[in-house]
Amino acid sequence: MQKFDAIRPFYDTEVNDGIRSCINNPMMKAIMNFSFPEVDDEVWKEQLKRTHSIRDFQCNFIYQSVQRVLEKSSEGLTTSGFEKLEKNTSYLFISNHRDIILDTSLLNVCLFDHGLVMTASAIGDNLVKKDFLLKLSKLNRNFLVQRGLAPRELLQSSKLMSEYIAQLLLRENRSVWIAQREGRTKDGNDATHSGVLKMLAMASDESNLMEYFKKIKIVPVSISYEYDPTDALKMPQLMAEAKAEIYVKEKNEDFITLLSGIIGQKKRIHIHVGDVLNKELDQIIVENNNTNKQIQGLAQAIDDSILQSYKLWPTNYIAYDLLYKTDKYSSHYTENEKSLFERRLEMKIDCSNDIMMEGFLNMYANPVVNKAKYENAI
Repeated sequence: MQKFDAIRPFYDTEVNDGIRSCINNPMMKAIMNFSFPEVDDEVWKEQLKRTHSIRDFQCNFIYQSVQRVLEKSSEGLTTSGFEKLEKNTSYLFISNHRDIILDTSLLNVCLFDHGLVMTASAIGDNLVKKDFLLKLSKLNRNFLVQRGLAPRELLQSSKLMSEYIAQLLLRENRSVWIAQREGRTKDGNDATHSGVLKMLAMASDESNLMEYFKKIKIVPVSISYEYDPTDALKMPQLMAEAKAEIYVKEKNEDFITLLSGIIGQKKRIHIHVGDVLNKELDQIIVENNNTNKQIQGLAQAIDDSILQSYKLWPTNYIAYDLLYKTDKYSSHYTENEKSLFERRLEMKIDCSNDIMMEGFLNMYANPVVNKAKYENAI
């Protein structure tokens, strides 16, 4: 067994076998019928049978699937910052995390549209327990983050993943996407977890860690949805945390969330890619020679970039004003937008439950609070 076999996506030589093994799966039929509604099953099946690389699978099939998702469940995707990236260059994209599948799929659509290197993307193995989903993730250049391990196994798994990411970036010239923390943000507070950066650092053989981070070219990414399609699904966990209870997921919860994120209404979406972190790393080296402090400094630099460029929508301002019982941001939305948001609230949650109401509004309002804090600090 090769070193990375437990976590890597398919090699191109394995793609056709992978496709053929799940071509008759009802979920493959559902995806293809959704993506190509005018096309007979035999036509897409024949095309799939002639597919021999991940790039072909992504460009000819997944790209169209994502376009259909945007068409059906959004009012469009806008972008900024991509023109600053160089072609044929690999980057480590570290983004805030809103949706399990779409965050990375949308980023790849944007990279493809701009003629840039698409990513290999981290996905928790808890999301691909079904054989079909595992194969689909390997066809889509996902690598596995192993969850729920004992401390010693976790250490070995983290080391393996950091070495794999380094190989992709530095030897295969393949960009990588990873979320700034494990799991999606439930409360709208986007913060980089130092554990993610410590994992990445394990592959460094540099005497100065920041030199390694310069080498792998970190690009912070902010992804913002006008409506979070999984907002109501996050409520049970937020409620449990508010009551200081341990939250236990339902059996199919991850799968339901994954599906809701794809087909649920998002309205407008914006993705911004920041500048490659470089001078920020020089500054960190000057200010600290303690590794932990340097990691904290890097997490802060990523957060600064994400918060600064995060696109705020009318929904964010409405939630802030409702939560804090003010009209401070009323110039940022119309009465119609406000009543639509209030109607969504009534449909999604029990508005007489104060904890639930506060949790739901915080999810949308916190990006406003965080951006204001950042702007006041400058």
